[in-house]
Amino acid sequence: MSSQNYNKKTSLINETFAQLRRNFIFTISAFVLLAGCTNAYSEKTQQPEIITDANIAAIVVGANNIDISAGKIALERSQNSSVKKFAERMVTDHTAVLNSAVALVTRLGVTPVNNELVATLAEQSNKHEANLRTLSGNAFDINYIDHEVAYHEAVIGVIENQLIPSAQNKELKELLVSVLPAFRAHLEHCQMIQTQIQ
Repeated sequence: MSSQNYNKKTSLINETFAQLRRNFIFTISAFVLLAGCTNAYSEKTQQPEIITDANIAAIVVGANNIDISAGKIALERSQNSSVKKFAERMVTDHTAVLNSAVALVTRLGVTPVNNELVATLAEQSNKHEANLRTLSGNAFDINYIDHEVAYHEAVIGVIENQLIPSAQNKELKELLVSVLPAFRAHLEHCQMIQTQIQ
């Protein structure tokens, strides 16, 4: 075997392992986030944490702010037109959802109350954004989009399985149901980009 063929095969193997590692990391991240959302326990009572409308309001505000913030970083750092277009959509769409949620909870007189999930989301977001700021080029695009895929998968699951069933206020429940199609469209959009930039 020539050294050129050997180097090509070695490069392909290394690239394949790197891709598998990235996919594994983001799958685990999504699982951890989802597990944290669906199995939140109070340290004092070891009982499942009850999610109130005030908690849901805080989760909705926090989750939308996270995607807006990451989208703004992508708009600053990415050179890929598909990634930038997706990031712009994230900022626009999640700002609209955030504004709707804030208007609704203000009208209902619900003050958002943070819980362990909100704290976990904020902590993970800070780490992700710090990592994004260290990357550029294709490495940035892959990291941003892979995270968006995992994040949207997890958030959709939490909305469907935790927030909608837990919501007591009819209008809040309707808001959660109404945002699901957009979040699913976001997931499909970032999955499409993911296949293009890998």
